[in-house]
Amino acid sequence: QVQLVESGGGLVQAGGSLRLSCAASGRTFSYYNMAWFRRAPGKEREFVVGISGSGGATNYADSVKGRFTISRDNAKNTMYLQMNILKPEDTAVYYCAARPDYYGLSNRQADFNSWGQGTQVTVSS
Repeated sequence: QVQLVESGGGLVQAGGSLRLSCAASGRTFSYYNMAWFRRAPGKEREFVVGISGSGGATNYADSVKGRFTISRDNAKNTMYLQMNILKPEDTAVYYCAARPDYYGLSNRQADFNSWGQGTQVTVSS
């Protein structure tokens, strides 16, 4: 497994932007598909966006398309989530997750075997 640590969360006004980072260690980073999930207050954790090991393929939840952008820098063992035009409903704890790249992209939590501890994003109206 790979160890994951998120950072970059915080408080932002609606319409603002934040960039989250997920730093990985322990294994060759490019061997892993990565994803962001989030858990809003009182709700179950949900898929946000995923990216392949090379960064050449991505899949987004409809709720964030056009506002969020996922990327990765394999030389730095880091994945990013640029979040623009933030809305109060984006308020959640954001988690990064990893799964071996040869399995392909997935939006199912059960398919990921490495998780970070989460970072809080709060969007005020």
